[in-house]
Amino acid sequence: MTGGGLLVAGTTSDAGKSVVTAGICRWLVRQGVKVAPFKAQNMSLNSFVTKEGAEIGRAQAMQAQACRVEPTALMNPVLLKPGGESSSQVVLLGKPVGELSARGYHGGRQQQLLGTVLDCLEQLRGTYDAVICEGAGSPAEINLRRTDIVNMGIARNAGLPVLVVGDIDRGGVFASFFGTVALLSREDQECVAGFLVNKFRGDVSLLEPGLDMLQGLTGRRTYGVLPFRHGLGIDEEDGLRVSLRGTVRESVVAPPVGEDVLRVAVCAVPLMSNFTDVDALAAEPGVVVRFVDRPEELADADLVIVPGTRGTVRALEWLRERGLAEALVRRAAEHRPVLGICGGFQILGEHIEDDVESRRGHVEGLGVLPVRVRFAREKTLTRPEGEALGERVEGYEIHHGVADVQGGSAFLDGCRVGQTWGTHWHGSLESDGFRRAFLREVAAAAGRRFVPAPGTSFAALREEQLDRLGDLIEQHADTDALWRLIESGVPRGLPFIPPGAPA
Repeated sequence: MTGGGLLVAGTTSDAGKSVVTAGICRWLVRQGVKVAPFKAQNMSLNSFVTKEGAEIGRAQAMQAQACRVEPTALMNPVLLKPGGESSSQVVLLGKPVGELSARGYHGGRQQQLLGTVLDCLEQLRGTYDAVICEGAGSPAEINLRRTDIVNMGIARNAGLPVLVVGDIDRGGVFASFFGTVALLSREDQECVAGFLVNKFRGDVSLLEPGLDMLQGLTGRRTYGVLPFRHGLGIDEEDGLRVSLRGTVRESVVAPPVGEDVLRVAVCAVPLMSNFTDVDALAAEPGVVVRFVDRPEELADADLVIVPGTRGTVRALEWLRERGLAEALVRRAAEHRPVLGICGGFQILGEHIEDDVESRRGHVEGLGVLPVRVRFAREKTLTRPEGEALGERVEGYEIHHGVADVQGGSAFLDGCRVGQTWGTHWHGSLESDGFRRAFLREVAAAAGRRFVPAPGTSFAALREEQLDRLGDLIEQHADTDALWRLIESGVPRGLPFIPPGAPA
């Protein structure tokens, strides 16, 4: 028997589809429902490695955590990792299968993947009571409808009801809801069950007349109005949307345990990937995390992080162009803490041989770590475990670069020289004991009277965030109506809203 399902679409990118999907998943699992997330096609530089060694979007890994299940490649069969303005690496069922331009992908390759996508969804629906699917961008991108496999294409083929989410904090939500439906073909409109308002500030009673009029105009109801809440944007898909001078999290954390705070500057390199690595630092009381793009912003930093990137050579050039490379070399010489993660680790090495990613051949690195990097065509996708600073550490690796470490002290399969550290391991800072030990080292080197909070559990904080998302759905959505939608599908007899798009 096939389980129930729902597709969460959005009027725009960043309307809140990922967090609403996670919230619905967490609400359902708390009701005893066996539920799984699904996103047919994801474009993101934030990815994760499953236990079977498959690469999927971080958002789907977070949604799997909301469901309290292990993430698998079935939950995100197609992942696109941008490598520039016009091309992306295509990851199919967790493994890279090549680079394609946007024209090449939408010109035929995408439609060829529809069968694979539908098969993955069917496997999940055969295993779980419900599968909550997430769309991408807007379902009304009529220029791409012919090859769509993630919005109405999957909804139509799999018989999924569609819930359209709109971000009212941006304004224009009624026009966005009506316009989204009116731009769909008659057949696509038959899948759209209704709407969900996201990020509302104020008195809901003032909104209700508009919701009533929207139902009168479209024949479709609104399933809930979710209030604006700070600090719920966990595991965003696109690092390019991160404010270069904003903090990682808006949520309020506890005051510092010690007398000083610790300032962390993250170099906002091009094609930044897995910037979620610093979330565990931002969750620490007394740690202030900023993304920076100018050398003077490193001056008061106690720790500088060079993060992962999908374009190591391009990021290295960017650092040199902006004067950040010189500042990093100077910091290393002064024994001021620097941490390179994945691509950032490669940048800190002596030289890079890259005939795969940038195809630039031999490129000189910053030379602050005794490491030589050669890019291999096969991608390393692993979930390593180990020990550093006397603490157990878990992480995950996603990289083409193979590091030949020729000196320094061992550090998470990378190395350390003085106060410069480098590793390919993403997610290592989520290991609480190691994170605290690392921060103590950084504080001592920086001369700060900073003390890590003894009880901070990153895993527990993530669970609290996911429960807050579940609470939003439970308290502010019509959950009885949502469950009927998931179990029974879209209501019959919904009206067609002209003009509609060609079938």
